[in-house]
Amino acid sequence: MEGVTRILLALEVPVAMLFMSRQLMHYFQLESYQFQGYFRTLWRQKKKVIWPLLLLSVVSLAVILGSSLANELLRPETKNAVRYFNAREVQNQNQLYVGLAAFCVMAIFGFIMRYQALKAPAKKPFVVTARVKRLYIIHILVVIGIGLLIGLQPIGPVTIALMVLYPLLLPFLVAVSALIALPVEKLIFSLYFHDAQRKLLQNKGLIRIGITGSYGKTSTKFVLNTILSQKYNVLCTPASFNTPMGVTRIVRERLQPSHQVFIGEMGARHVGEIKELSRLVHPQIGILTAVGPQHLDTFRTIERIEKTKYELIEALPDDGYAVFVHDNDIVTRLYEKTGEGYGEKEKCLVGREGAEVWAEDVTVSATGSSFNLCFRDGEKISCQTKMLGEHNILNILTAAAVAKHLKLTNAQIARGIQALQPVEHRLQLLHSAGGVTVIDDAFNTNPRSAKKALDVLKAFPGRRIIVTPGMVELGTEEEKYNEEFGCYMADCVDIAVLVGKKHTAPIVKGLKEGGFKAENIHVVSSLDEAIRLNQTMLKAGDVVMYENDLPDHYSEG
Repeated sequence: MEGVTRILLALEVPVAMLFMSRQLMHYFQLESYQFQGYFRTLWRQKKKVIWPLLLLSVVSLAVILGSSLANELLRPETKNAVRYFNAREVQNQNQLYVGLAAFCVMAIFGFIMRYQALKAPAKKPFVVTARVKRLYIIHILVVIGIGLLIGLQPIGPVTIALMVLYPLLLPFLVAVSALIALPVEKLIFSLYFHDAQRKLLQNKGLIRIGITGSYGKTSTKFVLNTILSQKYNVLCTPASFNTPMGVTRIVRERLQPSHQVFIGEMGARHVGEIKELSRLVHPQIGILTAVGPQHLDTFRTIERIEKTKYELIEALPDDGYAVFVHDNDIVTRLYEKTGEGYGEKEKCLVGREGAEVWAEDVTVSATGSSFNLCFRDGEKISCQTKMLGEHNILNILTAAAVAKHLKLTNAQIARGIQALQPVEHRLQLLHSAGGVTVIDDAFNTNPRSAKKALDVLKAFPGRRIIVTPGMVELGTEEEKYNEEFGCYMADCVDIAVLVGKKHTAPIVKGLKEGGFKAENIHVVSSLDEAIRLNQTMLKAGDVVMYENDLPDHYSEG
């Protein structure tokens, strides 16, 4: 009985910690199981991480001291040797009850803390995947194992101090558990990766297309899917499934022998990740949409981003087809150098007059766009689309270049363009009650797309309102770009609702530099507060744009 009591006392802190591990696991998942990103998130969210664990330490101390006091108060008195053995048995029984009560208190406390964390709405919910289950099993063994190692030591000030301070190690124990699981995860991923690779390559007639870029790749992917579907049976990776594991999963679960085209979006936050995705897909056609300041917190420099994005073009076979979007000097320079030491790839530049594909007679309005799609061979296609913004015309030109290469007729290309629908959360035009127009551009933004979105908002009549937290993942350049965003915003909106006081301070500075009236700047702590504020001031004819939405691990709230 005494051994059971000791085990209960040793497990009371670990069991509460295990309940509270969920939020940390969520952060790890949001950072794509990358250790560097996980620790950056812990630093950004240090208050959310540290305070609950400090509270757990305080409660642990209170429960341990309370248990000791209860054991003393319940200690039976003895006056002779015969009664001593009965008293010892009663004392052991009382200690067991006290230990069980302490264990239950700590478990209930841990459950309450987890429940409080779950009450906060998650923009990207925690998904209990097979990988998470494996990680949790290892994490349970690590937390309980160390807890038993501490708790089963002779009771004294040092043991009590270690038990009380143990919860503060929880963020690191999640990382340790993931490190232990890493060899197994690499083995499992390798098996899945090669299975997906085999499935792609065994379809000899399958046309494989890779799309990468700092921005524009998801919209281009959906545009290309719609246009090519006029002729081919197409499978494209859904939403933002653009990691090696995400693409692997889609190929294994959805690719069928009847598919004629596979479109794989390729995202990256580190050098070498596009090379890995190219090794999976073996693309015959590669599209580079842009090279710009995105994920600078991990890439550090534009040069490293450029090198990583160009890995897709380098991976194309000698008879491959490379499409470049004329968006800045970097992409045009990469277009010009392709073929010099990288095989005689066929290449195409879109978006600049006189290139292989460009647009003329462009008309952009609040309801869509019209333009003439021009090819270097002299052909022109008159096009109309519901998609907003000039940058979406660039996406359409890119898709049209690939469609032409794959022998779609002009009629099929025009029909596909007319069938395009706005991509969810990317300048998606919505209408709410009361005559208010809503533009949902809440997907992760960047310096280029943010300015393009402001241009779209500026074209609308009526009072223009923007709700934004600004931009993230821009490393040391983040403050500069947000200030420029605010300065550009000053000429495009009438009211600015900024989410997060600390993060949006550079935007406020930029707005004021642009001559924006201070009384039209509203800084709120959360998106919910922004929505409540809008409900008090919106009226018929207003246009409100939601530009970017901070992921959970960046939120200040």
